[in-house]
Amino acid sequence: MGIRRISADQADLRTIEYAFAQSPMPADARAKWTEAMSYNTDSVVLISEEDGVSVTEASAVRLRQNIRGTVYAMAGIAGVAAQPQVRRRGYIRELLTELLGQMREEGHAVSVLYPFRASFYAKFGYVGMPKPRFARFDPTGLSDLRALELDGETEWQQISAGYPLYRGLNERLLTQRHGFAVFPESRDVRIRDRDEHWLVTAKSGGEVIGAAAYRIDRDGGNAILHADSFLHAGPLGRSLLLRFFAMHADHMQEIVVPVAPDEFPELWATDLTGPIEVKPLAGHAPMGRVLSVEALEGMAVGPGRIGVEIVDDPFIAGKYVLDGTSGRLEITPGAPEVTLTSAGFAGLVYGVLSPEEIVLRGLGTIPDQAGLATLFPRQVPYVFAAF
Repeated sequence: MGIRRISADQADLRTIEYAFAQSPMPADARAKWTEAMSYNTDSVVLISEEDGVSVTEASAVRLRQNIRGTVYAMAGIAGVAAQPQVRRRGYIRELLTELLGQMREEGHAVSVLYPFRASFYAKFGYVGMPKPRFARFDPTGLSDLRALELDGETEWQQISAGYPLYRGLNERLLTQRHGFAVFPESRDVRIRDRDEHWLVTAKSGGEVIGAAAYRIDRDGGNAILHADSFLHAGPLGRSLLLRFFAMHADHMQEIVVPVAPDEFPELWATDLTGPIEVKPLAGHAPMGRVLSVEALEGMAVGPGRIGVEIVDDPFIAGKYVLDGTSGRLEITPGAPEVTLTSAGFAGLVYGVLSPEEIVLRGLGTIPDQAGLATLFPRQVPYVFAAF
């Protein structure tokens, strides 16, 4: 078995579709898939071969992600698949380890994926993060927003015309929101080129502070305003978008919007007291891991200083002193006081696990839990980019 790197357009779609889609795939569906894959030119694709024939495949998308206020290069792992005759031979383990190693060498500090089975990727040092949700509600519940005088306005157009505004807000939120990740623009422009969404942008003082890409779906006699994104830089941007949606009360029976893990839709409007359904989005919750401890130097952290040993990992195993005295993480070699697995360390960095939870889950031995809790305060990551 040999591993080699190929370009995205050389990928064998049969391996991917067999794992993730209808298979054999009809010609029209395969054409759509091929069209989507044409936007993956910046991705790193590895395959493993038997007798010169590709039998497994995995790819990494070059994203950027905010971790506690600092933007890092992030490897988004996707399309991990093996043909049925070679499964359970360890090929995927070798392929994924090689892919993560290459992305680390290229300067990617962290990695995120959406797992087919979380327990499998936990063995690779990944830890779970909150799953985005969606809210479904009757737009009449937003009626009180229509009369609000807000310091801003909304602009409505198709996504092909408004894409620069949409991308600009994504870039802004990348610098502001913990966990937020964006695609390379070469991939992100697909939403512009397909032009299958309306775009409403919220502005105040000439600045874009909110955006939602949406479409109108018909389900029998029901008209549904279905937003595939609902992004805002704060309450004003959110309120401007919701006021725009409130104008659809006479024409839409339902509004469906994505909801970040730390948002509470039932508090968006006074009259939003009717039935409101808040459920996780379809698919799997994201998982993340750290590929380089040293790359995190300078990240905003709480006060404290503690020695840690990270064990059983091919990329970040070692002994480190993590010092947050200055408010920014400083990393030096030193004697450990606690032991962490890669997943345990990722849980601290992403802010999704407390030291107590790490110990309870067998992801570390931490005699001084208060010290690590102070150094890495809990935060709620919102990955946004789905792949």
